[in-house]
Amino acid sequence: MTNLFCSNHFFTTRRQAVSSNTPRRPVRDLRFFLTVPHACSYLPGKEATTLFLDPQESPVPGVYDSLALLGFRRSGRHLYRPHCEGCNACRSVRIPVDQFAANRTQRKIWRRNADISIRIVPAHFASTHYSLYANYIRQRHADGDMFPPSREQYRTFLTLDESYAHLMEMYLDEELVGVAAFDQLEHGLSAIYTFFAVSETLDKRSLGTFAILQLIELSREKALPHLYLGYWIEECRKMRYKQAFAPLEILDGRHWRPLIR
Repeated sequence: MTNLFCSNHFFTTRRQAVSSNTPRRPVRDLRFFLTVPHACSYLPGKEATTLFLDPQESPVPGVYDSLALLGFRRSGRHLYRPHCEGCNACRSVRIPVDQFAANRTQRKIWRRNADISIRIVPAHFASTHYSLYANYIRQRHADGDMFPPSREQYRTFLTLDESYAHLMEMYLDEELVGVAAFDQLEHGLSAIYTFFAVSETLDKRSLGTFAILQLIELSREKALPHLYLGYWIEECRKMRYKQAFAPLEILDGRHWRPLIR
């Protein structure tokens, strides 16, 4: 099993802070805003609209915990979810980690990466992280709305001075080969974004899948019941990898239920 170089004290103190010291605010007391319709990033020919928590509201743990259960995600300091007229293709999904059983391919990926070490750090800016991120965007997403990468874009998206925001660093022979940004909520971990080195050799390691497997293990270690994977769109090829993590739960209105396909 891959070593997890993370401090129990680091996580325990932050979980206690989230669950006991943060006052709850009813969702009905929060203000939200809608973006103007814009081209959908995932489905060609579709328009998208996004519902945002008031930007003047800090994404403090109590608010974040409540909204995550309603399908909201975090990007930088913003909490959002799709709110598109006539379309419900973006579905929030999560893994109930105690029920998860790795399939044959995932077990092979886990063993293949047994030589990778893991370190958990706060979601801070580091030049090594940004260099890896910029190269990943250029290599894998040059046709997307995150291209071209910039330091400002990276800082806004993935660095946050909040106790729940973390980065999982992946090292091979002391060389940084991958980073997964994630948040620790009261009821689970939330995978924000993963980026990694791109090469013919490293591509065989399936580092994106490996990062999710590590976050599942970390959720179990911390007795957190779920790993949130964000949105899944059945018609979107880029999101099909999430189907491989079974069982999955899907948000249906205000209730989570098993995804049956």
